[in-house]
Amino acid sequence: MKTAYIIQGFRTAVGKAPKGVFRFKRSDELAAETIKHLLKAVPQLEVSRIDDVMVGCAMPEGAQGLNMGRLISLMGLNTIDVPGVTVNRFCSSGLETIAMATAKIASGMADCIIAGGAESMSSVPMGGYKPELNYDSVKAGHEDYYWGMGTTAEAVANKYSISREDQDLFSFNSHQKALKAIKDGIFKQDIVPITVNQTYIDASGKRNEKSYIVDTEEGPRADTSLEVLAKLRPVFAQGGSVTAGNSSQMSDGAAFVLVMSEAMVKELNLEPIARLVSYVPVGVEPSLMGIGPMVAIPKALKRAGLDLKDINLIELNEAFASQSLAVMRGLKLNPDIVNVNGGAIAMGHPLGCTGAKLSVQIFNELRRRKQKYGIVTMCVGTGQGAAGIYELLS
Repeated sequence: MKTAYIIQGFRTAVGKAPKGVFRFKRSDELAAETIKHLLKAVPQLEVSRIDDVMVGCAMPEGAQGLNMGRLISLMGLNTIDVPGVTVNRFCSSGLETIAMATAKIASGMADCIIAGGAESMSSVPMGGYKPELNYDSVKAGHEDYYWGMGTTAEAVANKYSISREDQDLFSFNSHQKALKAIKDGIFKQDIVPITVNQTYIDASGKRNEKSYIVDTEEGPRADTSLEVLAKLRPVFAQGGSVTAGNSSQMSDGAAFVLVMSEAMVKELNLEPIARLVSYVPVGVEPSLMGIGPMVAIPKALKRAGLDLKDINLIELNEAFASQSLAVMRGLKLNPDIVNVNGGAIAMGHPLGCTGAKLSVQIFNELRRRKQKYGIVTMCVGTGQGAAGIYELLS
């Protein structure tokens, strides 16, 4: 097997959906502009040498349909010669494409792949435009196959005795860490500034245009507090504990990395930044979707030949505070190394993008700390989980 290396990676800032800073920007546009920025960072690479563009997307329909991956390749690379594919593993789609690119290069089927994900939850509603249930499954007692994610978060909170107070405290801390990271400029190295052009009709009926640049996370709230969070009503169950304040935000964003074979790295005299050591997707009870990382992390560690004590940083996607706390307690994760710059409750969760976004973040944070191993992990819809282990090389 050959070795696959990650050469570079970038992401957009994350905007709120459906009325945030990217509501006038399509996900294919976000992706194409991120890829253009990525290629500028590797001028030695000729576009003709890229074998594929792999795009994770959790809701590949409507504005994200028609094999968005191919359209992004056309838009971002300005050539007809590079193919593109769209991949859907819900919340792990962006990490899945990086794993697929790594595997293809390791097997000798490719030398250079752009991989990542993009999602506009402003453009496509959760569940898509026309969800159709398999009523035979529902009648057979498998209603949880179609449970909303918030309902599964309530189930996890109940099963693992995660209190409302603990969930709100977790949420508050996520915002505080994210706000500090933004103030300290932690994400500047990650983010591609994106220009948004907005056309609107004013009160007099005149057509106007304005533009603005998005280079900072929109989600973190400086005005939140434990008192404010405590006043929010449960959203998914009467008498429940899961609220809008302790759940991840619907979001828009894109993130991509460049994965390359060792032979091409040497030929172009490039310095790789990381490699994906192992990646494992798993299945769990659909009603307890949020515990996916609890199963995926040990399997990924075993496959990598590592122990939890070897891991320096963990990016655990905060789909909900309840499931994040259940995973951290269940695996006895050190809270000091988990989501050190905040997570999705504060910054958002643009579904198909998130796995690639967290990968870009962990590369740069490992580098800042001069550390070696990091895990990117998440729960995944309909009862799945995923975990990828990275080794930082430079």
